[in-house]
Amino acid sequence: MPNFPLCSDCFRDEGLRLDSEQIGISEKSRCPNCGSSDGKKLNIERLTMLAHRFFVWGTLHRCNYGAAPLVVFNQHQATNISTSPWFEPDIRLIEQTLGVGFFYYGPRLWMVGEVEPLKALQDPTSRTSITSRIVQQYPTKVLSATESFYRIRKDPKIPHDLEQYDSRPLGLFGAGRLDSPNFPVMYASQDLHVCVHECRVTAEDELYVATLSPTHDLKLLDLSVLLEEAEVAEFESLDMAVHMLFLAGKHAYEITRDVAVAVASAGYDGLVYPSYFSLLRTGGRPFETAYGLSHRRLPHLREYEKEKTVANLALFGRPIKDGSVAVRCINKVVINRVDYRFHFGPVGCDPEPSNSS
Repeated sequence: MPNFPLCSDCFRDEGLRLDSEQIGISEKSRCPNCGSSDGKKLNIERLTMLAHRFFVWGTLHRCNYGAAPLVVFNQHQATNISTSPWFEPDIRLIEQTLGVGFFYYGPRLWMVGEVEPLKALQDPTSRTSITSRIVQQYPTKVLSATESFYRIRKDPKIPHDLEQYDSRPLGLFGAGRLDSPNFPVMYASQDLHVCVHECRVTAEDELYVATLSPTHDLKLLDLSVLLEEAEVAEFESLDMAVHMLFLAGKHAYEITRDVAVAVASAGYDGLVYPSYFSLLRTGGRPFETAYGLSHRRLPHLREYEKEKTVANLALFGRPIKDGSVAVRCINKVVINRVDYRFHFGPVGCDPEPSNSS
């Protein structure tokens, strides 16, 4: 087989072509398949990467908790997925070159939220037992007076007013991930980029950032860590439950608010939690597996998994007003460029709905 059996110009589907331009190698030889000298060349390794990125991660299906790809491929099964006419010639070309077949994936149930502690958290009658375990099993982090962090405000009435950067005033809190009507929370981060993401800013917003520091050591419960659990499968994993909980959308807020109240009741000043935007910040892939096992459970991949998480801070009460946090300075934030990175996936290869009752 040639060193570069295909190139980016071989593909009809625009998403596949653009993805292959990112993955391929700049090399001016003629492609043995299409004859182009201009396309980015693909060896077997890079073509496999392209197939995985487009057909596996490009079909990732998110559930209320967890996610799994719809399509995978290997050398042992024939292709049996639906195909749209615009990429059918491309998938045949990849099949023939790699000697693989594409088929629908049957994920392990933990990948789509069948995790016992997570299910218990969703049931108000059993939630307290799991929030107690969270408080007991997750480590404490001390945020010292030598450290700083950031809080961004959109269109504050008086940008230089220190109280504008405290927790939201009475009547305005209770809509976030951790605050509730009688439980104010200051949201902040040591990662300024994540602060901008979390505020969901637009081009019209006037942004201001306060640089903050504790006035004394603050005791926080750290939910951003990868909890090491000896001989615990994913189905029983508290780590997996918390991981999925904080990657979930607004339907999880009732639970995360109860977690925050439990942490405060245990005497903590706040908590560290994984940002919902962690994967956008790091470019990581959610819920990766090897032979059906979560990467989070494999010792040699734990550091890799840890690097996917960006931590946010949640400080209970009104810490600026209470004097536990001081404002070091306030600056206007001018966003002069936004750079999106993305890849593609197929359309039209979803499994046909079952007609069985």
